[in-house]
Amino acid sequence: MCGIVGFVGKKQAAPVLLDGLSKLEYRGYDSAGLAVRNGDQAVEIVKAKGRLQFLSEKTNGGQALKGTMGIGHTRWATHGEPSETNAHPHVSGNMFNNKVTTDESNVVGVHNGIIENYQELKEKLLRHDYSFYSQTDTEVIVKLVDYYYKKYHIGPIDAIAKTMVRVRGSYAAAFMFKEYPGEIWVARKDSPMIIGVEKDASYVASDVPAVLKYTRNVYYIGNQEMACLRQGTVNFYNLDGDEIQKDKVEIKWDAEAAEKGGFEHFMMKEIHEQPKAIEDTLNSVMKEDKLDFSAVGLSEEEIKAISQIYIVACGSAWHVGMTAQYVLEDLAKIPVRVDLASEFRYRKPLLDKNGLVIVISQSGETADSLAALREAKAKGIKTLAIVNVVGSSIAREADFVFYTLAGPEIAVATTKAYSSQLIASYALGMQFGLVRGEISQKYYKELLESLKTIPEKIEKILGDKERIQWFAAKYANAKDVFFVGRGIDYAISLEGSLKMKEISYIHSEAYAAGELKHGTISLIEDGILVIGVLTQSELYEKTISNMVECRSRGAYLMGLTTYGHYEIEDTVDFTVYVPRVDEHFAASLAIIPLQLIGYYLSVAKGLDVDKPRNLAKSVTVE
Repeated sequence: MCGIVGFVGKKQAAPVLLDGLSKLEYRGYDSAGLAVRNGDQAVEIVKAKGRLQFLSEKTNGGQALKGTMGIGHTRWATHGEPSETNAHPHVSGNMFNNKVTTDESNVVGVHNGIIENYQELKEKLLRHDYSFYSQTDTEVIVKLVDYYYKKYHIGPIDAIAKTMVRVRGSYAAAFMFKEYPGEIWVARKDSPMIIGVEKDASYVASDVPAVLKYTRNVYYIGNQEMACLRQGTVNFYNLDGDEIQKDKVEIKWDAEAAEKGGFEHFMMKEIHEQPKAIEDTLNSVMKEDKLDFSAVGLSEEEIKAISQIYIVACGSAWHVGMTAQYVLEDLAKIPVRVDLASEFRYRKPLLDKNGLVIVISQSGETADSLAALREAKAKGIKTLAIVNVVGSSIAREADFVFYTLAGPEIAVATTKAYSSQLIASYALGMQFGLVRGEISQKYYKELLESLKTIPEKIEKILGDKERIQWFAAKYANAKDVFFVGRGIDYAISLEGSLKMKEISYIHSEAYAAGELKHGTISLIEDGILVIGVLTQSELYEKTISNMVECRSRGAYLMGLTTYGHYEIEDTVDFTVYVPRVDEHFAASLAIIPLQLIGYYLSVAKGLDVDKPRNLAKSVTVE
C-alpha cells in the first residue's frame, strides 16, 4: 500500500521518480506528489489528486522540475481524505495551496504505513508551537524529526532515531534535510523498502519494479534500521547510530518481466505466465526426478517430528492454505488448521510445541502474516514461509523458506503467485507423506508425474478461452453470483469468488455446497448464477444434487468439471471442462477458467482490471 521512490544522482530526478512511481501503481493509491531539489536551492513540491497521469501533466513529465535528487510518493488514504493537501510529500514548516509558505521547512518527507500514536505526538508538537496544514499522520512524523533536530542540535541520523523510538506503528519513510544537500535519509519498521545502487546513482523504493530499469543490485534495509543515500553510495545504521554492513542482492528477473509484453492488461499477461511460474517453482525443489528440500532447510528428521501444522495467511494465500489443508491431511496424515492471519494472534492460539506454522505471502511483507509469524516464534514454534520475494521480512524471519518463483506480479488480483503457492503446498504434502511413511514410493512417483503435467494442461485451457469470454459477456450485468463446491472444490470456489468480486465488483460468495440448505438457499431466485466446481469424483454427485436444488428455484447453472463427466450437460446450462490430473492438484487447473471469467467480466464492464478500486497489492498495515 502506498509507494515511495527516491533518487540521488547526476541526471534529472523528476522523470526517474515518475517512472518509478508508475511501476508502483499496482500497490493502490489516490494521490501522488514529488519533492525535487537542485543543489543548495529550495525544494520544489508538486502534488496531484487522482491518477499519476495528473501529476505527470502538472510537471510536463517531470521536465518542469529541475534537480538531481528527490523523493516521490503515491498515497493510499488512511488519515485524512484523498486530496492534494493530504498528499505527500509533507514539510516541517507550512504549506498553502500546496506551496511551501516559508523557508523554515528544514525537513521534507514521505511515509508509508500507519502511526498509531500520531494524535498524542501531534498534541506534543502543538504545545511546541508547530502548526498543521493536513490531516495526515505523516506530517506529524516530519515535524517530529524537525523538532528533535532543532531541540538537540543533532544531525539527521540522531533526529530520525529519536523519532523512531517515539512512534508506534509501521512505517517506511524518506526524508530530505535543507542543510544536507545531496542526501536522502530513510528509515523502516515493518513496511517494505529496498535500496538500489548503480555507478553514480542511488535509489530507494517500496518494491523492486520501481528501480529494476536502473539497477539489479539492491539492499534490503532491516527492521528499525536507517540509511543515507548519496550519489552511488549508501550507508546503513542501527537505532544507536552505529554503522552496519549489508549484503547486496542481485535481482534475477529483468525489467521486461514487469512490463505488459503486448497484453492489454498485466492480469492477462500473468494468467498466461502461470505455466512457467509453476514449472520454475517445481524445478526449484526437484533433483533427479524427486523432491529435494535442502534449499528450504527442512530436514527429514524435522518433518517426522512435526505433530501439527498451522497455516496462516490472508486473501488468496489463505485460499491456498485451505487447499493445502486437504492435501496435507490426506497425504501426510498430519492435523492441519488454517487461520486468517488477521485473527491468528488475537484468538490467543494454543500451539503445540512440536507444531509447524506455515505462513504464506506473495510479498513477504503482509502485516498480519508477519505479526502471526512473530507470534509463533515468540512461543517457540518452528516456522516455514512460502513467499515470492527474496529478502522480504517474512523470508528473513522464518526458520525455513520455500521461495515461489512467480517473478514480479503487478496486477492487484493475484494469479501466478497463487498458482505457484499451490505448487509449493503440493510439494510439501508429497514430501511430508513420503518421509512420514504415509504414501508409497510408487504413489509418490505417480503424484510427481501428474504434477509435472500441470503447466502443459494449463496451456491447453488457455487455448480455448473464447467460450469463457462469451459467457462472461453474457453475465456482465449480474448482481449476485454463488460458487459452490465440496472439499478441495470448496477451496477453489473461495478463490474463484474472490477473483470475481475484486475486479468485476459483482457481489459473489462461495459456499460449501452442503451448507446451502442451512440458510443460503433462501437467496436463490430467478436468474441468479450458480457456479458449481466439481473436480472431486467422490463428491461429484452430492454437489450435482445441491446444484439441482438451486435450479429448481430458478438459478442459471454453470458447471466446472473435468473431461469425462459429460453427463453434467444434462443438468447445467453451461459447462467448462478442464483436463484430468490427480485430484489433489485439481485447484491448479480449475482456477484458470475462474480467473478468466473474472477478467472478462471486468473488461466487459469497462473497469480497471489491474488496479481495482479500494484495493492494494500488498497490505502492509493492519
